[in-house]
Amino acid sequence: MVRPLGGLWHRFAFVLLILAAFTIMLVGKADIVIVNRLKGEIADAVTPILDVVSRPTQALAELIDQTRQWRDLQAQNARLREENKRLRRWQGAALELEAENRALRALSTFRPGPRASFVTSRVIADGGGPFVHSLMINAGSRAGVRKGMAAVASGGLVGTVVSVGNRHARVLLATDLNSQIPALVELSRLPTVVAGNNSRRLELRYLPQNAAVRPGDRVITSGHGGMLPPGLAIGTVSSVNERGVWLTPAVDWDTLEYLRVLDYKLDGVVNDGTENDPVYAVHPPETAPSSWLPDVLVDRPSQ
Repeated sequence: MVRPLGGLWHRFAFVLLILAAFTIMLVGKADIVIVNRLKGEIADAVTPILDVVSRPTQALAELIDQTRQWRDLQAQNARLREENKRLRRWQGAALELEAENRALRALSTFRPGPRASFVTSRVIADGGGPFVHSLMINAGSRAGVRKGMAAVASGGLVGTVVSVGNRHARVLLATDLNSQIPALVELSRLPTVVAGNNSRRLELRYLPQNAAVRPGDRVITSGHGGMLPPGLAIGTVSSVNERGVWLTPAVDWDTLEYLRVLDYKLDGVVNDGTENDPVYAVHPPETAPSSWLPDVLVDRPSQ
């Protein structure tokens, strides 16, 4: 008896489904407004459920997207850090080249005479040796540097070469106590000697009596003695008083980086001096052999 009842139920259910479908078709044909309203009600009822169900999925998608962005940002940050390091290295190199370029441009403003040749060198050390105010440069006899040559910067005379090696030379600054340079007051053409005193100022010595020297007068090398060429700027008179005449150097000692060593092919005499004579000493009038300013510069050997 069970099987006939089961087969009857299946037949009855099939008939009910057909009738329900037919009824829905009739209702849809009869009134489309009712069907649309029913669809809307069903959609409104299902929407909160779908919203709740979709939130974990959306949160998971956002988490995956944020993880991917964080990974990309981490890689980008590493690239930017490496690029920043490279840019800093380039910046350091650029600043160094810029400073070197400025120094060389300033040095290029000095124009030696047409007969002079020169060697451009870098200052590699300050002081040392028996002199208080001196510099070491990275050019020596291999580059053609010789003892007695003039060393200049963009402002004017720095000093003279007092010792030479194969790859280096030492320049005695005009401010050193051992430095005495034959000079002229440019406008009045008064002969004088510029002497160093281990300070930042220079002193004018052996001026003629009642010499008309005023602050602002420019002092240049005279060329007497045959070691230094004439016309190199030494400095400007800064003060005149009962203690003497003082000169402000034409060169800024704090910014010396490059020097030019000039070779005018001069044949001045550099002799072995006595222990009482400073390097490149100029004898005062009473001890000069023929005039108050001799043509011989005396070299004092290092002790």
